[in-house]
Formats: sequence, C-alpha cells, structure tokens
Amino acid sequence: MSTGDDVRENVKKYYGSRLETTADVQTSAATSSSCGISFRPMPKSVKDALSLVHPEVSRKFFGCGLPFPSKLEGCRILDLGSGSGRDCYAFSKLVGPNGHVTGLDMTEELIAVSRQYIEYHQKTFGYEKPNVTFVQGYMEKLGEAGIQSNSVDVVISNCVICLCSDKRAVLQEAYNVLKEGGELYFSDMYASKVIPDHMKQDPVLWGEGMGGSLFWQDLISLGHSVGFSTPQLVSSSRIVVHNSELKAKAGDISYISATYRLFKLPKTPVLSKATVTYKGTADFPDQLDFDSCHSFKKDVAMEVNGEMAAILQSSRFSSDFKIQMLDKQDSSPESAPKYCHLDPFLWSDKMGSSVKQCSKTGK
Repeated sequence: MSTGDDVRENVKKYYGSRLETTADVQTSAATSSSCGISFRPMPKSVKDALSLVHPEVSRKFFGCGLPFPSKLEGCRILDLGSGSGRDCYAFSKLVGPNGHVTGLDMTEELIAVSRQYIEYHQKTFGYEKPNVTFVQGYMEKLGEAGIQSNSVDVVISNCVICLCSDKRAVLQEAYNVLKEGGELYFSDMYASKVIPDHMKQDPVLWGEGMGGSLFWQDLISLGHSVGFSTPQLVSSSRIVVHNSELKAKAGDISYISATYRLFKLPKTPVLSKATVTYKGTADFPDQLDFDSCHSFKKDVAMEVNGEMAAILQSSRFSSDFKIQMLDKQDSSPESAPKYCHLDPFLWSDKMGSSVKQCSKTGK
C-alpha cells in the first residue's frame, strides 16, 4: 500500500470482483446502519425512499452507515463512493424532481450496476426525467471527474473515505465543490487509535476498511486544516469483526461506524454566541435533532456557541431558525474547545449500546 494508485487498484479489485454482495464483507460495518446507535429514529421519508430502491442495487451495496440529513428537497447532492447506487437512488426521491444527485465511484463494475437502474427509479418515482447521474472518477480528484467548484449543496459519503489513502485530499476536494454554507455529511469507519503502518500494507485489512480507518481525533484536525467547521457527531455504532484472523491482526484496536457533519462556513464568519429558536419547518415539526449535542425544540430559545450560530446562519437551515446574536456581556465566556463530546466510542457506550452481530457470514 505504498502509493495511492496501489491502494485504488486493490480496492477496485476487492469491491469490483471479490465481493459479490454485502454478505461477503467480514465486519458488521456494511449493515451497521441497521444496528447503529442514533439519537433519533430513521425518518419515515428515508425508510420509504430506501424501500423503493431496486433489490439488486441494495444487494450489492457495501456502506456502513445511514448518511441521510434532513431538508434535502431541491438540493444538489454529490455521493462520494456511490457504489451500486443505493443511497443515490434514495436521495433522488428525497431531493425531488427539482433536485439532482451525482454518484461518483472509481469501480467500473459498480458504476455499471448503478447505471442500469436509472430509468427504473425515474419511473418508480414518477419523474418526467432522471435526476441522477453516475460518474466514474476519484474522490481525491473531483475536478478531473467534472465536478465544478462551489456547485454542490451537500456532499454525502457512506464508508468509503476509510478506503482512500489521502484523506486530506478527499476533504479538500469536498470543501472545494461545496457552495458556501454547504455540508459534508458522511458515515465512515474510525479506529480507537492510530493504525500502525504494517496494518496498512494488508490488502484485505484495507479492503475491509480496517487498515485505512482514521483515528477519530484526527478527523477534527484534518477538517479544520482544509477550512471546515468542527465536525459534529451525529451517531455511532460499534463494529464487529467476524473473521478471527482479521480480528487477531487488529489486536487491541477497536472500530466504530460514525456519522459526522461538517460545514463550509463563510471565509470570515461572525463567531458570536446566539440565542436560536427553531421554527418547526425542517422536516421535523416538533424537534430538530441536529447532532448528538443539539436538539432544537420548536419555539424554545436555546443558546449556542459562535460556530453553531454561524452554521445555522449560513447553511440551508437559516430560514428554519430565528437567530439573535448575543452581546458579549449577555453571554457566558467561550471556553477552550474540548472535543470529548465528539468521541464516537464514548457516545456509543453512553447510549447503552450492546455490540450487535449483524447479518454477516460470521466467518
């Protein structure tokens, strides 16, 4: 795994020919969406959209989470590592006929599978024309794949960034193609500590996401380095490694599937604490559970820090909140940032989750 090209070729082989269905994966990652820990139940709209996806598309899907944020109608979405297209087709229902979804994947076999069902889903959803496009390309090189800068409302990814050797490049490219106020909302595998180099050399460990998983704390520094807001933890679920040989290779390293959301704020955001009041207009009329730390009840004022105030003010959620900036004398002082609340392992354990054996081969 010495170069990015080597990594990509191994991943292409692993997902293009070695793995036929989700049942061939050796961890519970690919089905942790069904046994994951979230702070809110899956919305009915998402359940309905997923239920309408063609069975063959779902059968060949290898994601590890459920990256479906709210308020997507009319949005332009880019799905990094779209695979067989399951999430893309569900998003195509959620964004509606006036939105658009682009799926990007480097694996020719999976792009071919996803393209077969464009007309099927167009007719199923009753659209006059397709609102989904699938592009073969690399998430580290979105410009080369034809994705324009400042053109996307939401970038989505479901358990593929862990398969990429240059994660900073992926985050930078996502940042570049997002509009100001846009969002990177993604699920991925994370490790409880930094992965040693010898594990990165194992093609099966890499293909399973175990060799390339990021130490969760490194996501914070990487996100900041390319310009994103601080990652906000949405949900997390412990991952079970079924294969005894791979489990032995991992040693004392634990894995988790976690979903985070990061925003592209204005270049010079006003970082002032604010009192915000949710209007009940963003898909959830009574309460908007924004992340694991922020639940906004309708018509109830809540004080937020400067960064969250900037997120709500500049993002697609701006019209859903009444935002009143606080004078310094009216607000408590900002303390030095502490990131323990972003630890997906602590969050999963705090929620009282038991490690569930998902529907895998158990080999």
